Amino acid sequence: MPQQPKKQTIPGVHAKKLQGSPIVMLTAYDATQAALVQKAEIDIILVGDSLGMTVLGYDSTVPVTIDDMVHHAKAVRHGAPDTMVVVDMPFLTYHQNIETTVRLAGRLMQEAHADAVKLEGGAAIVTHIKALVQAGIPVCGHLGLTPQAVLHMGGYKVQAKDVVSADQLMDDALAVEQAGAFAVVLECIPSVVAKRVTETVRIPTIGIGAGEFCDGQVLVFHDVVGLTQGSRPKFVKQYAALGDSALDALKAYRDEVVSRRFPDLDHQYNISISEP
Repeated sequence: MPQQPKKQTIPGVHAKKLQGSPIVMLTAYDATQAALVQKAEIDIILVGDSLGMTVLGYDSTVPVTIDDMVHHAKAVRHGAPDTMVVVDMPFLTYHQNIETTVRLAGRLMQEAHADAVKLEGGAAIVTHIKALVQAGIPVCGHLGLTPQAVLHMGGYKVQAKDVVSADQLMDDALAVEQAGAFAVVLECIPSVVAKRVTETVRIPTIGIGAGEFCDGQVLVFHDVVGLTQGSRPKFVKQYAALGDSALDALKAYRDEVVSRRFPDLDHQYNISISEP
């Protein structure tokens, strides 16, 4: 029987950066997806608040609640007990007082058995990152396009496209690192900016739409396997077309029921009853 790879750890993630070994992260939102991701030997599962759009049908991540995150993270942990799981803290759960931030992050750790939490933002939230780290809660940062601030940003657009904003992102990355984050996600920024950040900070950078120079990459499960409806961002590479296959299967099922070809004799229980 093949031996299960050891669960990734924060020191292990840091070692990968030092060794130049790419870090692989993928989202998952339920136990079935998580089990597949674990079998694929992905380093880290991200339970992203993107579940608001991929699973719950919202048009942004803003409506996602802490209860939503706990619920889905629990399912992911059940499906992937031997994989490192990072869970997003949703909108407005870390922008109030420190006590609230620590308490809500604690729910993700205690109720969902997360290994770490992820927060969007830079210098403005470093006090919250510090408080979480001091409480023993590992933190992953998130800079560039921060979906929880999409209304402020005016849409899902590439960030850090000029010198001023690129310098600000660099400052935020250093601030997040100094606050104690063990890694930082860089989303939708030019590859040259991501390269500069990656070469400057000591913690791993994990890119999504940030080019080839990051220490690792993350994508959304639904995008990778072809379950996303509608258009996909430029940075997404689809590796399968499960959505098309699933639709074909559903239509075939409908047609067989309507034509009374299902259930056939192979898919029902039959017994012989002797007459008295």
